Amino acid sequence: MKGAAGELYVDDGGAGTGTPVVFVHSAAGSTEHWTAQLAHLRPHRRAVALDLRGHGRSTFTATGPFTIEQLAEDVGAVVDGLGLSRVVLVGHSLGGAVCAAWAGAHPERVAGLFLLDPASDGRSVPPEQARGMMDGLASEQWREVAGAYWQGMLTTSTPEVRERVLGQLGRTAHGAMHAAMGALLTFDPESALKRYPGPALSVITPLNESPGAYHVLVPGLPFKTVTGTGHWVQLDAPEQVNALLDAFLATVP
Repeated sequence: MKGAAGELYVDDGGAGTGTPVVFVHSAAGSTEHWTAQLAHLRPHRRAVALDLRGHGRSTFTATGPFTIEQLAEDVGAVVDGLGLSRVVLVGHSLGGAVCAAWAGAHPERVAGLFLLDPASDGRSVPPEQARGMMDGLASEQWREVAGAYWQGMLTTSTPEVRERVLGQLGRTAHGAMHAAMGALLTFDPESALKRYPGPALSVITPLNESPGAYHVLVPGLPFKTVTGTGHWVQLDAPEQVNALLDAFLATVP
């Protein structure tokens, strides 16, 4: 499917009377991170996953940096391209920021917002730390830099999940990875979330207990904590995520 910055890969399937669900992955992620959730929902509901620009099987033809709001245009391109009038958005990490941005810009088209360990407010990162990260991601050793950061969020994950996540990192376009991480440093999640009045839930791990966490920025945002997993909760505990998602979907009009 054509997007603003190249061709977007879309995994679309399932049918039913429920509102379609659209899944958005993390930085250096792909539709493959949602395999268990897609299989779980599709017997009774349409479920769609997309690869953001430069990730997975989507191309990346643009140059220079982009914003989270521009990444959210990828979601809009897919929703419009498939002719979906209203959707439930599910976003993990970077995908949580992207979903919050699209929900804030198009609240009338979002029936529910399910955030899975969403990225925290990057504006709270100390400037020196942010510059160091971006300089590292701009270097030829960017995969090692990103891999070291990813490892810190995978300490409680299984070896299979670690291999899967780090393997996907290695296949992500350098420019897309650098730009996506940079976009998180300037995105205002609080304003976006406050513009969306519909049903929402943030499912977090202890890694997400920080002043910049979305449920801290927006005290009225419902949240639940899961333990014993890494940051990629849907890979470490797919059945638990499916159960939480089912419970949330049951509350969506």
